Amino acid sequence: MAATKKKQLSVCRECHRVVEGASCSICGTNNLTTDWTGYLVIIDPEHSDVAKRMNITLPGRYALKVR
Repeated sequence: MAATKKKQLSVCRECHRVVEGASCSICGTNNLTTDWTGYLVIIDPEHSDVAKRMNITLPGRYALKVR
């Protein structure tokens, strides 16, 4: 049985968005890291207390802590 390799996701250090490319599609920076913890999916940022606390205004996947 072959071992499956897990894809390493990058996170934007500026807006904490989980990205799948060489730069963040939201803020445009290429300041990315793979050193992060906590996976958060925001569906409705207007009604999410967590999104408000993290200053998230767009739905998507985010990291809670970015180093």
